[in-house]
Amino acid sequence: MTNSQKIFLVLGGTGRTGRHFVNKVLQEGHRVRLLVQNTKKVEYNNTNLNMELVQGSIIDFENFDELVQDVDYIASMLGNAQLQKNENINANFVKKLMPAMRKHGVKRFLYQAGGLTRPYNQNLPFLMWIVKNTLARYYGLLGQHRDNETVLKYLVEKAQDIEWIVHRAALISDAPSKGTLIRSKTKTSMATFVDCAHYNYRLLSDDTAIHTYDLSYYFK
Repeated sequence: MTNSQKIFLVLGGTGRTGRHFVNKVLQEGHRVRLLVQNTKKVEYNNTNLNMELVQGSIIDFENFDELVQDVDYIASMLGNAQLQKNENINANFVKKLMPAMRKHGVKRFLYQAGGLTRPYNQNLPFLMWIVKNTLARYYGLLGQHRDNETVLKYLVEKAQDIEWIVHRAALISDAPSKGTLIRSKTKTSMATFVDCAHYNYRLLSDDTAIHTYDLSYYFK
């Protein structure tokens, strides 16, 4: 590994945004460690020397020392609406991940939440609240937002020593790129998965984004 090459631990790397994020990391010449439940379903080229697969599920994973050892950045794009209906599976995993990060000196952590995730100790703007309690409720997504809000609360209250960044992303489709996303506390755009992935990649190295939980929108 060269001095400039970094190791990215990616959680949710086989998902809609995660796949694009992993491809971006590899294109930039870095290494990826990917936690996957079923390695046979991984679409990436397993002969890539910069790709390492760790088999396991966030539901019952235990070997956190092995998972985070030598890692520079951790990016989470986890999401399972069905499982999150009744349990905060992401929050439970993050709470187990943080001690291992401290033990191994891993500082930077990016967590992708939803655009309708309520900011810490704040209310959503009225229109976003309406969307959350109509469309999101109809499609069974309220559990995901509850889980994301639990993660955010934990990070703010219990993990100030970690350089965490939360991206409240508004995602719409796997269409081609529509442009470049930038960070905002108030503005948001419905983004493609590839644009969100590339934004997450840039965000991980943005020191000004540490301890923020902002939205993103297309810069015209």
